Amino acid sequence: MITVEVRGDVEQALRFLKKKLQLDGIKKELKRREHYEKPSVKRRRKQAEAKRKLRKLVSRSVV
Repeated sequence: MITVEVRGDVEQALRFLKKKLQLDGIKKELKRREHYEKPSVKRRRKQAEAKRKLRKLVSRSVV
C-alpha cells in the first residue's frame, strides 16, 4: 500500500504518487497485465530483461 500525504496541493500529491508508482514498478506491471501474455512471449520478455539488467550491471562496474 502506498500512502501519499496531501498538504494542500493535490496536484503535487498526484505527481508524487505517480512517481512513486513508477519507481515501484507498479505502473509497468499494470500495463503488462492488461492483456494475456503467452508463455513463450513471457519467457522471451524475461530473458530480454535479464540481458538488459546484466548489461547495466557490467556497464556500471566498468565506470
